[in-house]
Amino acid sequence: MGGYAPGRELDGLAAAARAALVRRIGASGVWDADAGWREAFATVPRHLFVPYYYVGAAGGYERRWGESTDPGARERWMRGAYEDTPLATRLRDGELLSSSSQPSLMADMLAALGVEEGHTVLEIGAGTGYNAALLAHRLGDDKVTTVDLDPEITESARRHLAAAGYHPVVVTGDGARGVPERAPFDRIIATCALGGVPSAWVAQSRPGGRILMPLATGLVMLTVAGAGHAEGRFLHTPAYFVPLRGAGRPGGEPVQLGGVPRRAREDDSFRFLLALTRGSLDPQEAHALWEQEGRPQRERYGITVRGERQWAWLDDPEGPYAWPLPS
Repeated sequence: MGGYAPGRELDGLAAAARAALVRRIGASGVWDADAGWREAFATVPRHLFVPYYYVGAAGGYERRWGESTDPGARERWMRGAYEDTPLATRLRDGELLSSSSQPSLMADMLAALGVEEGHTVLEIGAGTGYNAALLAHRLGDDKVTTVDLDPEITESARRHLAAAGYHPVVVTGDGARGVPERAPFDRIIATCALGGVPSAWVAQSRPGGRILMPLATGLVMLTVAGAGHAEGRFLHTPAYFVPLRGAGRPGGEPVQLGGVPRRAREDDSFRFLLALTRGSLDPQEAHALWEQEGRPQRERYGITVRGERQWAWLDDPEGPYAWPLPS
């Protein structure tokens, strides 16, 4: 006997929950300069991209499923799909492989991307397909390419996208290598964490294009100047993403914080500096710099890429505080 397919009794709840989510995100002012993204979030049904997901529970995770035979469970699934929270969608041996990002963070990133009509966008990390659907709603299917290493993820993303009525190009491959057959791109957006800027992304961007990506525990916006050169600063927004699997995956052992005052250990801006300078500064050196420079926030840091060389910096790319990054 087949599973229960959720019917129209949840349509009203989905519409109301989606409208409430849009109001909650919009209250931050994120869409004041570009109402097009408000319309995309108000239209694209997130629940179609998370037919099941996992939430933390005593002893592990609880699976919420839209085809449960329990009406109360189906309602909890639907309400959870429109909460402003990330949703774990794929686990393997306790490791989180894929998730649907927090909608308000997605809104921040898409608004910062600065897309215009006619722009082509490459998304690194297909996930559930929801972000690609928002992009396709705004720009059109033919302008959007999304890539992921795991064929199970890309196949499920295609199904979700088709169910919602969107058909961007979905590619199975190593996101760190980009998608050269679809290049050049006006915008590249990554929804997975990396340790450095893949040279392929710079090469596959048009001059003047933008690359928005998670790095350390922040989001850096790079403007591509051509000839392997890109530069930009971090946004103020904290960001924690599942690492990219493949050639660009970040690594390293946990940082030991012995000797660092508790106030610094618990401060988000200090932990960002630690993550950004990993391998270049030990925690005591990072703490001394952080205090000396007035406990700088993310916006004072940036990244420069010049050919085979790339580095992070504080305040000035040619200033005294610079740290190499893996290319």
